[in-house]
Amino acid sequence: MTLWVDIARVAIVANILLMLALGYVWGHNYRRFRSKQTLGLVFFTGFLLLENLLALYFYMFEPTLRVWVTSIPPIAQGAMTVLRLCEFGGLFFLTWVTWD
Repeated sequence: MTLWVDIARVAIVANILLMLALGYVWGHNYRRFRSKQTLGLVFFTGFLLLENLLALYFYMFEPTLRVWVTSIPPIAQGAMTVLRLCEFGGLFFLTWVTWD
């Protein structure tokens, strides 16, 4: 395993936790207000949560893709990790604004 892949895995788990928190708040708001905007946020949460769960599966459990991810050049691993970290930054800010 490489450091880049390990950092990406941590970012994916953090993204999943943030999406669960956002889904909780937005789901509660949808049950309370029944607006299309909150329904859209619930669907956004669901799709992004599914994407992160699949990524976690591919990075950790699926044998072929796990080997592929760990064997690509470090520059590509770094690029994939930076994308995960950018997603984390956006979700962290969105979670902070939502909980405030």
